[in-house]
Amino acid sequence: EASQSQALASIGDAPLGAVLLWIAAAAFVALGTWQIADAVRGGDDAKDRGKAAGKAVLYLALAFTTVTIARGSSASDGDQQAQGFASALMSAPGGRLLVGVVGLGVIAGAAFHVWKGVTRSFEEDLTRTPTPVTVAGVAGYCAKGVALGAVGVLFGYAALTADPDEAQGIDGAIESLLGAPAGPAIVVAVGLGFAAYGLYSLARARWARM
Repeated sequence: EASQSQALASIGDAPLGAVLLWIAAAAFVALGTWQIADAVRGGDDAKDRGKAAGKAVLYLALAFTTVTIARGSSASDGDQQAQGFASALMSAPGGRLLVGVVGLGVIAGAAFHVWKGVTRSFEEDLTRTPTPVTVAGVAGYCAKGVALGAVGVLFGYAALTADPDEAQGIDGAIESLLGAPAGPAIVVAVGLGFAAYGLYSLARARWARM
């Protein structure tokens, strides 16, 4: 049951959960708006502007999901969204190729996250990097890379088999890792890595290089 929607629903079931969800939704909207502004005033660096625009879409989508759950409705999980996206792509001309390209793009992004963690290049984003922050950043970026890599592989498999149901989001990717050798240990490590990334993000909120 490990999914983004389930996690948000669990928060909603806690004491003052609805209040926390509305606060989170407002925060996601604020982050999305900030990234939109960053994309608009990002200067001539198309890469940075594209990253900011992508983050804006992500944060606003999270805001929509959070509001939906705060209002008592259920939201489709990441796997359903991924399958719907893959199905829509496959219905287009050259659809299997498009799905494969998406898979390769996600794998490239996963490799970048792992590289950023291993080389500690994320330290360039901060004005201070105490050792605990560095450790959390390395663990967090590597964990995100592993999870995204699994998503990319599943999209690639969906393209090879022409079956959009094989495409999965982070939720399904984590579940697929359970079937790998030493799968439970890998999933526990990825979960701890995500928690570490959350701690790193708190530090980044304090010491981000603006």
